[in-house]
Formats: sequence, structure tokens, C-alpha cells
Amino acid sequence: MARFGPVVTAMITPMREDGGVDFVEARRLASWLADHGSTGLVLAGTTGESPTLTDAEKIKLFEEIVPAVRGRAKVIANTGGNDTHHSVELSKRAQACGVDAVLAVGPYYNKPPQAGLIEHFSAIADAVDIPVMIYNIPGRTAVNILPETLATLSDHPRIAGVKESSGDLMQIGELITKVPKDFDVYSGDDHLTLPIMAIGGCGIVSVASHVAGDEIRAMCDSYADGDVARAADVHQALLPLIKALFAVTSPIPVKAAMQRFGFETGRCRPPLCALTKDQERALDRALEPWLTRMRTAV
Repeated sequence: MARFGPVVTAMITPMREDGGVDFVEARRLASWLADHGSTGLVLAGTTGESPTLTDAEKIKLFEEIVPAVRGRAKVIANTGGNDTHHSVELSKRAQACGVDAVLAVGPYYNKPPQAGLIEHFSAIADAVDIPVMIYNIPGRTAVNILPETLATLSDHPRIAGVKESSGDLMQIGELITKVPKDFDVYSGDDHLTLPIMAIGGCGIVSVASHVAGDEIRAMCDSYADGDVARAADVHQALLPLIKALFAVTSPIPVKAAMQRFGFETGRCRPPLCALTKDQERALDRALEPWLTRMRTAV
């Protein structure tokens, strides 16, 4: 069984009208997600607008959310960056907040070679006593963490898994053949959750689970129980929602979606911007099947 369960939500970071982090609303949202399908939460990740959060805001977020969901969902703190020393120090501070694990993205912009990636992630894992999940998203970082590199890193006792957002099923399949069975390979793309589980993945680090956490959990559980047909039916039903939530740069649409369901999420920080009127209408059409149930549940 995966260390963090099958459905890990990459949680948005609610903002106040003045642009500051709304920690009260963050606690409310985290608690609600833990009650609606999420077995884990990634805090201050890409979906949580990590590029525009300060270290102080990240640490405060970790401190607030850990007790809010204790025992109901694992808390994974995003602490990775493109400066190894800074990533190490932030990881140690996150551990002191009581998080269950840290997430470390492939270093972006400076484009290290594979040997540099091994040194970077090993340094983070050496510095903490909790599991480390690597995040491979070459579309944002311009560096692809290759299967051979992840296989090497999987030998480290605290490097526990990967959020795979390469979108390359050939690469992901090759990765799964190279790492130990207890190395958790999560899909980092909602539309690939079921395909990746079918080739040996363990679940999803999801954006769509903000809206459809119970359904995504049901899909993962159905597949794990051998009910492939049921899992496929849920997968197909989720596709219009997933398409809408990624029609514009994430997390712009999912933040707008959660506003419609009664959460005071605020706007994304610049340089991300609001949806256009046409984009709002398209999102509302996709959300319509979920609105009544979600409004009742919040």
C-alpha cells in the first residue's frame, strides 16, 4: 500500500482580498479535503502557488495544516527548488513543523545533469528523517528526471516515491520496472491516473480531487479491488471536469471552481491572472454536474 494513500491533493492556497495567505480558510479547506477522498495533501506545491509564497508563508501553512488534518490525511510539504542549500534548509524547517514528508521538484532553470540531480535529491534526503517524494515535471522545469536516475535514488532509505508528470507512459512504465515494489509511483496528471495505475502506479497527486475527491478515491479503490470496469466508468466521467480544470494554466481554474463551491480562495497571485468571461462560462458548464452535491457538502 502506498505510504500516502491513493489520492493526494495538491492543495490550492487560499488568499485574502489583500493578497495575503488566508490561513483560516486553508485549514477549513484542508479539513474538508481530508473528509472527501484525500488521503494526503501537498502544501505549497505548484497548485499552491509556491513560486510566489515566501518561506515564512510556507512554514506558517505547514504549522496550521498539520494539526487541522492530523490522523485523517498525510501532510506533504513542498520544499524543493533550484538551490540545493535552500531546499535542504527549508526541508529541515518543514520537518520541525510535523509534516509527514517533503516533496522536492526537479531543479528548474539551471538544468542540472542527471548526476547533479542525484546529488541534489540525496542532499535533501540526507538532511531529514521523513520520506521524500521527488516531483518530475519537465514541462515546467526543463529537466527530465530519467528512470535510471530515479532507480539510483530509490536506493536511498528516505526517498520513497515520485510524482510523475512527464506524461510519457513509456518512460513511466520503464521507471516502474526499475524501482523497488515499495517505491511509490504517483501520476502527476489527473487524466493519466488510471492508465498509470494499470502499469503499476499507486495513485494520483491530483488537482481535480478538490472537486471530485470522493469519485477519484472510488476510481482508485475500484481498480485496486479488481473492478476495472467500474474504475474505467469513473475515469470517463471525470474527463470533462479534468479538461476544464486544465484549460488554462493551473491553478487558475481550480481556484475559481472552489470559489463557486463556497470557499474563499481569492485570486491567484501575479503573474497568474483571473479567467476571462468566456473561460468562466466554459468552466461553469463543466462544473454544473458537481455543483449541487458540492454546495450541499461544504
